[in-house]
Amino acid sequence: MKILILIAGSILVFYNPFYAQDAGKYKIVSIGFYNLENLFDTVDDTLINDEEFLPEGARSWTPERYQEKLTNMAYVISQIGLLDVAAGLSVLGVSEIENRKVLEDLVIQPAIKNRNYQIVHYDSPDGRGVDVGLLYNPSHFTVLSSTPIPLINYSEGEIQKTRDVLYVTGLLDTDTIHILVNHWPSRSGGEARTAPYRNSGAKLCRKIVDSLFVHNRESKILIMGDLNDDPTNESIKSHLRAVSDVKEIRKSGLFNPYEDFFRRGQGSNAYRDAWSLFDQIIVSRGFTNKKSSGFNYFKANIFNKRFLVQPSGQYKGYPLRTFSGDTYQGGYSDHFPAYIYLTKEVK
Repeated sequence: MKILILIAGSILVFYNPFYAQDAGKYKIVSIGFYNLENLFDTVDDTLINDEEFLPEGARSWTPERYQEKLTNMAYVISQIGLLDVAAGLSVLGVSEIENRKVLEDLVIQPAIKNRNYQIVHYDSPDGRGVDVGLLYNPSHFTVLSSTPIPLINYSEGEIQKTRDVLYVTGLLDTDTIHILVNHWPSRSGGEARTAPYRNSGAKLCRKIVDSLFVHNRESKILIMGDLNDDPTNESIKSHLRAVSDVKEIRKSGLFNPYEDFFRRGQGSNAYRDAWSLFDQIIVSRGFTNKKSSGFNYFKANIFNKRFLVQPSGQYKGYPLRTFSGDTYQGGYSDHFPAYIYLTKEVK
């Protein structure tokens, strides 16, 4: 059943199946993930391969196009979950960003400037120079610690340069939350051949989860990112061991609400006329404990509003992206954002 009443921006009255009573007052927050599709600045960085995203590069990446990209990204972020939570996203994981500077330019855009988003970012060893990061509203979330955790893979005897896993611990109100932001290796070169690289990403996240469970089986953990695998792939089902039924969460401690979306034919990115659901947010058992006095998982969504969809042409129905090949079309991203709602009872 849908939310019934919005009170003072974030207190809702609704039926929540995770609680025994049929109705009550709850505080609700939204947390998301968004692949920003090559958010590069226009400055030549000699340490990475960013030549195509320069004014004289293959994509004619001018300051005007960069500014339009920032405006577009900020508008999308400003709209995610807005109908249910007037304050907007409390926390947003991001990927495909060139550096911290692009996030600094992003958070001051008029559409989201008043949220005062703060940044967690570390440069990663990725060959293209793209990183992951975290934006958070300091009125809702307080960072306690953060660190990049290297994802080590080998290709032909050499370390594969890929994105680190960003591990952030913080307080959501009084709840301690652990967040893992991921951008696992792509399928370039073939899905089967590159699967072991994504399996390594899943194993690394599972290792972190298990280390947290040793200290507290009810640790509240969010694993988010562009995983470059669907919810039913080996990396997520066998190595991360995320289950699709919340009733079975005690088996592995992790619940993936996006498997149900995928089985119903919904996706966050499209390729060769087929949908994939690479963008996911996976929650730990601590978020589904009915006895918890803190935040609990309520529901998940894919933000695929009409303005984000290609309206016509060869890629009609796909996410409306910034480039089609090297042709600039002034869109948003080749991925739709994923986001979830967390709720807690207000006494």
